[in-house]
Amino acid sequence: MQKSYNSSGFRRRSPAPFKQRRAPQKGASISSHRFINKATTPEEEVKYVPTHTFHDFGLNERSVATIDHLGFTEPTPIQDQCIPEALLGRDVIGLANTGTGKTAAFLLPIIEKLDKNPALVSVLILAPTRELAQQIESEFRRFSGGQRLFATLVVGGMNIQRQIQQVQRGPHVIIGTPGRIKDLINRRVLRLQNVNTFVLDEADRMCDMGFVNDIRSIEAEMPRERQTFCFSATMTPSVKTIVEAFMKQPVTISVVKGQSNDHIEQDVIPARDKLHKVELLTELLKQPEFTKVLIFGETKFGVQRLADKLSNENLPAVAIHGNKSQSQRERALRDFKMGNVNIMVATDVAARGLDIPHVSHVINFDQPKQYEDYVHRIGRTGRAGKDGKALTFIQQ
Repeated sequence: MQKSYNSSGFRRRSPAPFKQRRAPQKGASISSHRFINKATTPEEEVKYVPTHTFHDFGLNERSVATIDHLGFTEPTPIQDQCIPEALLGRDVIGLANTGTGKTAAFLLPIIEKLDKNPALVSVLILAPTRELAQQIESEFRRFSGGQRLFATLVVGGMNIQRQIQQVQRGPHVIIGTPGRIKDLINRRVLRLQNVNTFVLDEADRMCDMGFVNDIRSIEAEMPRERQTFCFSATMTPSVKTIVEAFMKQPVTISVVKGQSNDHIEQDVIPARDKLHKVELLTELLKQPEFTKVLIFGETKFGVQRLADKLSNENLPAVAIHGNKSQSQRERALRDFKMGNVNIMVATDVAARGLDIPHVSHVINFDQPKQYEDYVHRIGRTGRAGKDGKALTFIQQ
């Protein structure tokens, strides 16, 4: 076994011998060699040259003025290719990762449709997590400024009575997570008979999280004659099944590329047990190169306990998991993004859909259950041409 940890200059400790056999760690079915990679410089990509400007799309004057005010000039690849098809009324499958501008790719055509026909509760947008739904709602408000269009956020972890009141006022757009949307349908509060635009954002993550039946149940409440957008990072079998059932002759637009994380330095850290992992992690986080660190844990309780432990060790950390209230999650995410704290501990579910810039390190305190989850986790670092490192604890 190597005696030094080259990626961070951290000295590894030899694990002490144990007489009894230890139960295998969850996630240990993934071979540890898959967590090791010497970073390579990615090949220089050919710069994408858009075929449109935002002025070419024929959007209404207020949308164009807003886009100009926000300083957007050239559309991203997913926007450049999706917006014209969406404006024609076609169903669109958009294969794109978080951070590619996909939200505007479906929001701008929706706002344009609402400008011509501002029907109430005519748009439903489903997202896998509260945080992503909230980001979409924030973007909708930003892009629809001055157009008297209203959206309501319908997600778990927030006051349901307030959401019921907001739905009953009749917004134009409902943005929510499948569980809470289905809840309001079952309560006979939310009716979808007027929906003419349906959006599934991060469809692969929703399927991974077990929302397939909820999505099917929700879709059954809508008219068949509608426009449907499905955005996903990957075309999994579950997503393909949904697409075939829900969409009519969709056009597929893919801007997914560079799925490899070869440009991210990846290594493992051997540890005897969980206590030893905490000790090693504490030493790592004191090193100056760990400027903005995202740590993944398996359980809500474990994530909170680890964040509290680090904070007690004079390493201020915030936690984000399903037991946190919406306001607590928002505050934690805001503090981490703004640099008020440089350590965030999260569960997979809570962190999905979040676009957090400038993460220097991703640390897998608990191993992921599937390799796909590992790829998703470490993809939070090394973005926008920056260096990134990923470390995974291995109990021996």
